[in-house]
Amino acid sequence: MPIYDIDTIDRVILNILQKDGRIANVDLAERAGLSPSPCARRVKNLEDSGIIARYAALIDQKAVGLPVNVFVNVTLERQVKDALQNFEAAILKRPEVMECYLMTGEADYFLRVVVADLDAYERFLVEHLTRIPGIANIKSSFALKQIAYRTELPIR
Repeated sequence: MPIYDIDTIDRVILNILQKDGRIANVDLAERAGLSPSPCARRVKNLEDSGIIARYAALIDQKAVGLPVNVFVNVTLERQVKDALQNFEAAILKRPEVMECYLMTGEADYFLRVVVADLDAYERFLVEHLTRIPGIANIKSSFALKQIAYRTELPIR
């Protein structure tokens, strides 16, 4: 991936695109204070450098029948390379797992799992998560209410 230093105009473009990834280049250029060609070149450079990783639609999870967020702490029996790789490979196969982080502290992994209801989480837990070899402990916490959810990075 090429190294690309972002400047103030790139930051403006990134902030606009984070709010509206489908904005027309002409409108983006106008809001960024550029003409369309240089604006398109900058966006292309941001994409090619990997700063813009991809474009996506943000879906309301309740509207598609997946209102439950479960935060799961997983502790492995041993933190050895093979155990870590096996766990990560298994987790990457599960579409319910929206996020997974290797952690410091008490738990080895922190997961955000999205499901339709408690029965669906129980099925995920019993049929998938507990079957991954090397897990010592699983602690689940259910989100009662979402207070903040952001997809925009605070680019200044």
